Amino acid sequence: MITEKVRPSDTSGDLLTRLAFAGAGLLGATMDGIEDGTLHAVPQPEEGISLAPKLSVEDARIDWAAPALRVDRLVRGCTPAPGAWTVFRGERLKVRSLTPQPDQPLPEGAELAPGELLAGKNSVWAGTGSHAVELKWVQPQGKKPMAAADWARGVRVGEGERLGV
Repeated sequence: MITEKVRPSDTSGDLLTRLAFAGAGLLGATMDGIEDGTLHAVPQPEEGISLAPKLSVEDARIDWAAPALRVDRLVRGCTPAPGAWTVFRGERLKVRSLTPQPDQPLPEGAELAPGELLAGKNSVWAGTGSHAVELKWVQPQGKKPMAAADWARGVRVGEGERLGV
């Protein structure tokens, strides 16, 4: 049996890559064990089985009123596919990575409502149901991923503007 620790910054893509490499080695060892008679196939017990349905695009929509930890886990769990997303000025915006930082104060001691944006020179913050998160990488509709600070400078985020509306 192989176990793989989920690291604090892992995305589903990171974890899938590590599991694929580990599984390939395990598959080879299992086939060798079946061939030489040291392993025997045993049916999986029906008790304890649970299904994990495939995530839909709608499942990947960010609810900014949720706690920051839930928003972070949604983004990491939906990266690279289907891609966590929100709406900004009526267009879809994928959030590719963010950092939940409950202990780091916002610039100028600002308080942010869920989805409210605060753009600084080198950082972009978004409010959640618990505390602000720092957006790291975003992808506007029809464009390539970019640093959130570059995106914010390009769209000129105004005071009080929000994600998700």
